[in-house]
Amino acid sequence: MSDQEDRTGNPFAAPSRHADRRASRERLLAVLFRLLTYAILACAMGIFLGVVIRGAPVIFQAQAPFINTDFFTQLPETLVVYEDAQGEVRKLSATRFEEMRSANPDRQFSIVDSYSYSGGGILGPLVGTALLIAICMVISLSVGIAAAIYLNEYSSKGRFMAAVRLAILNLAGVPSIVFGLFGLGLFCLAAPNLVPVDEIADRSIFSFAIPFTSAAISFEGWGACMLAGGCTLAIMILPVIITAAEESLRAVPHGFREASLALGATRWQTIRKSVLPYAFPGMLTASILGITRVAGETAPIMFTAAVAHKDKLPWIGDDPEASWIGRLLEFFFQSVQALPYHIYTVAAKIPQSDYNRDMQYGSVFVFMALVFFFAALSIWLRARIRRKLHW
Repeated sequence: MSDQEDRTGNPFAAPSRHADRRASRERLLAVLFRLLTYAILACAMGIFLGVVIRGAPVIFQAQAPFINTDFFTQLPETLVVYEDAQGEVRKLSATRFEEMRSANPDRQFSIVDSYSYSGGGILGPLVGTALLIAICMVISLSVGIAAAIYLNEYSSKGRFMAAVRLAILNLAGVPSIVFGLFGLGLFCLAAPNLVPVDEIADRSIFSFAIPFTSAAISFEGWGACMLAGGCTLAIMILPVIITAAEESLRAVPHGFREASLALGATRWQTIRKSVLPYAFPGMLTASILGITRVAGETAPIMFTAAVAHKDKLPWIGDDPEASWIGRLLEFFFQSVQALPYHIYTVAAKIPQSDYNRDMQYGSVFVFMALVFFFAALSIWLRARIRRKLHW
């Protein structure tokens, strides 16, 4: 009998030096993982603090109302940098600069430079982003929840349905720029017109005449518009919504379904009354987190919906005498500004200087605050709803 076995009474005990080495490796790995975790947190905090330090002064101010309301109530426009009569360099948006020059025709102003999209505020991008998210979530939630209900409650088990689920999971990992190109080809260039047309465009890939009329349905696409962007974002987020909704439905105990069916309820009544209320918290969390993802996508909306400059809000039409159908179609089939694309334009498409950094960091700060708000809202709503459900 060895000395190690004699001391411990265990014939399978490892030598003490091996145990010491193993414990040292465990401690070393724990320290390494801790350092890596702290390094990631430090990088994230450095980015967030940099945005807050540079962006917060743009949003908040020392005088009442303590918030830069112009930044949220004005459209983006050109920033004019000029020298006044005293030789001091000042900056104003193009609209206010022209108003000042018109009110003081005798004064001489020496324009130093101008910066596109760096003056005014971000009202247009905020409104455009909200509209794109609204269209996206209406489509993706209705289709995604319906698909999840079918996959979990109605579909049979087999290879085909397993392949469908695998395809959905694979779609969730496709880069957003691929969805952007897909939306460009499908909605902007090939989708059928929702309203019959009298003249078929040259870019039409297919058309057919409506019997007994001179109009036709033409597959010539919608162009870059709000509806095309919302549909593209909906397709992009659909795999995430389907997967999250199906997991929420699967988490509901099967006994709930059996008890409802035993009492004489139909399959749909069982799903609506005994399954969906308990799966709703998970679906709600998935939908809100989906909002935070689509709100930050740049490539899909850049190809299908966004423009860098727009001098009016989406609901202000060109023809005030148009019918309500015409105004509705004009509303959905127009391009819009979007906050991610606005940030990209200001940060990468114009000359960089100290004069356009306020717009850059102010826009990023607002966008980051919106993402944090929706993430916190999802956590709060999920906890609040789950406290009311006992099972």
